[in-house]
Amino acid sequence: MSTLRNKVQLIGNVGQDPVITDLDKGKRVARLTMATNEHYKNAQGERVTNTEWHTVIGWGKLADIIEGFVTKGKEIGVEGKLTSRSYEDKEGNTRYVTEVVASEILLLGGGENNTTE
Repeated sequence: MSTLRNKVQLIGNVGQDPVITDLDKGKRVARLTMATNEHYKNAQGERVTNTEWHTVIGWGKLADIIEGFVTKGKEIGVEGKLTSRSYEDKEGNTRYVTEVVASEILLLGGGENNTTE
């Protein structure tokens, strides 16, 4: 059961092209947004879609893979863990962020130039 602690699995579509940042000592990080959709019928029988947005972070070799293969609209699967942090914005307000730090990524297809319909 210990392998199930703080484990997240998501399948969704990339909301924008990933941003790749080169850090000190050769470290790289990729940051992207990902939309997941939930579909259900409301009390009137109408189909409703609820979209949730997630920030996904990939480090090292995973950042290289994201840079080479992940683009806006692409359907991907992500496995990783949730992390939370806070920071102070330019106005001095404390902001809180929850992100998915990816350990694996699965390229599923889809996207603007590669639809699977």
